[in-house]
Amino acid sequence: MTYSKAFFDLQWRFAIRIASLSGLPLEQALLDCTNLYIRFGLGRDFDPRHPVWQAYLVGVESEADGGEWTYRFALSRPREVEVPALVGRFGCFGYAQLGDDRIRLHFHNAEPPGRSPLSRDRLPARHAELRALFRHVHAHAEASARVAGVSWLYNLAAYRRCFPAAYVETAKPAGPRFRNMPLWGQFLDRHGEVRPDAAATFLERLDRQADMRDIASCFPMQPLAVEAPVSVFYDFHQL
Repeated sequence: MTYSKAFFDLQWRFAIRIASLSGLPLEQALLDCTNLYIRFGLGRDFDPRHPVWQAYLVGVESEADGGEWTYRFALSRPREVEVPALVGRFGCFGYAQLGDDRIRLHFHNAEPPGRSPLSRDRLPARHAELRALFRHVHAHAEASARVAGVSWLYNLAAYRRCFPAAYVETAKPAGPRFRNMPLWGQFLDRHGEVRPDAAATFLERLDRQADMRDIASCFPMQPLAVEAPVSVFYDFHQL
């Protein structure tokens, strides 16, 4: 997916505000409080010495418009960003192994353009994908395994209805995750464009923020963490 300039502008403005309020150097705020390192295709080590990251920072120092430079730099990088290693992918869902006894669910839009993956008419397809996923888990994971997820999407009824109630009822705030798409993804529609209402709310709150206390509250929705025994899903899908 190609992301719009507005998406990078939101992150640039957040980093500028963080640096102003906290006294952090801007390069540190860009590394720690945005999704840029990952969007540039640099992985998840967040090594400030990475030569590509260093090349980006040279432009931050020398270019008159840092936001414009950030977008141009992003366009120069590969569009395909490395995703966490998945054990399996089933339509819009995939899962990764977290040790021997936990798995983490991941979601991405695998629907063709113009079709919403979370619309009510696509719910049977999502359930079929999850049934196939947990059939795979059943064959390869420990019977005592637990299923975890972290995403802003758990705020949405359309997403929650994909899962057993006993799973989504465990939802609790996951805490600030400024580097990750489970937070920043809430600003994007399925075309990679920024949602105007969400962006306006974020920027209005950011402009009013007077200190670093509760800076995460600038985001319209917080990422939520959920976790339940895998048996909850086996029962739900009659496996």
